[in-house]
Amino acid sequence: MTDDLLGRHRAVLPDWLALYYEDPIEITHGEGRHVWDAHGNRYLDFFGGILTTMTAHALPEVTKAVSEQAGRIIHSSTLYLNRPMVELAERVAQLSGIPDARVFFTTSGTEANDTALLLATAYRRSNTVLAMRNSYHGRSFSSVGITGNRGWSPTSLSPLQTLYVHGGVRTRGPYASLSDDDFIAACVDDLVDLLGHTRAPAALIAEPIQGVGGFTSPPDGLYAAFREVLHERGILWIADEVQTGWGRTGEHFWGWQAHGQNGPPDIMTFAKGIGNGMSIGGVVARSEIMNCLDSNSISTFGGTQITMAAGLANLTYLLEHDLQGNSRRVGGLLIERVRAAAAQVPAVREVRGRGLMIGIEITKPGTDEADPQAAAAVLEAAREGGLLIGKGGGHNTTSLRVAPPLSLNVAEAEEGAAILENALRSIQ
Repeated sequence: MTDDLLGRHRAVLPDWLALYYEDPIEITHGEGRHVWDAHGNRYLDFFGGILTTMTAHALPEVTKAVSEQAGRIIHSSTLYLNRPMVELAERVAQLSGIPDARVFFTTSGTEANDTALLLATAYRRSNTVLAMRNSYHGRSFSSVGITGNRGWSPTSLSPLQTLYVHGGVRTRGPYASLSDDDFIAACVDDLVDLLGHTRAPAALIAEPIQGVGGFTSPPDGLYAAFREVLHERGILWIADEVQTGWGRTGEHFWGWQAHGQNGPPDIMTFAKGIGNGMSIGGVVARSEIMNCLDSNSISTFGGTQITMAAGLANLTYLLEHDLQGNSRRVGGLLIERVRAAAAQVPAVREVRGRGLMIGIEITKPGTDEADPQAAAAVLEAAREGGLLIGKGGGHNTTSLRVAPPLSLNVAEAEEGAAILENALRSIQ
């Protein structure tokens, strides 16, 4: 029973391991864009296990690949040649846009960002890192140290010196009133000024769209302008594509491509959606950066055969079915429906995002003050209506996060928008 499971959960797991809902649910199975709980209730899933079920629940192509690989061998580590790992690395390297790319697989986005920081600091011989305000990069000791979101950074202790840069949040902060061009210019000026007061940093790490921060983003071109400043000084650019990669934004395959006027990033990290629920993360970097380490290393579970088989099948399905194009088309419809509904709800400050990555910022009506209780009420009301969504936020904000599997169809988008509209109206 779910009630018994909740008691057992609380008895053996940490207090800080968050659960959604006043009455938490146990998800027992899923199919397509739907999941079911232990009581048999069906939900339209607009969060996908935190943007991880990228194509669909129980996608036959992926489950078949996993089953067949499990029947051969599940795991051997990186100490042996691994055909599925090589094949997926070849495809990721080609898709990355990074010249002479090398790929290292991990088990999560956190571990991928850890590896990127290791590479950048070793390559540049510096432990100073630039990060964006309102950012989130993982839960490890080094990644919480570069996370610019107080709610997700439990300690100020860090092996790195982190300096935070303006620009990740367009509609808040000292430059919010500026035009896009002036906003970018002001952020670049701030970056240049910051660099004049510190030792040369190893890298800037940035999410093209800030995930946990509430799906906030700068104007297109900001990171291209940053890259020009960084490149002049030899500072690396790390694009954290853990949530934005694989076509989720619709307009681009990678989030960095909205800022790609000055070329691809030096290092890119990925995870979540590529495994469609299997634990895959990774780093792509130019060969001289990836190969800069002067000691041996391995990965016990990164690149294991069963996860690589899932990733290959999932990526093949995504490309053959143009899920990036579907994200652009259906996501455009969904965001317009959500904006129309939100226009009638004073508590909604902003609806933002692109593709199937939509944020709804909730505030106390007539103010810019966050209203976490109202956001929680919408989350509960959506669940009661049969819809699962997420939440996030930073900079004293609270946002709802909408990120369905990329195979979402028009009818499901309309259904989800209607449930969400009712949930938003319930807090008035």
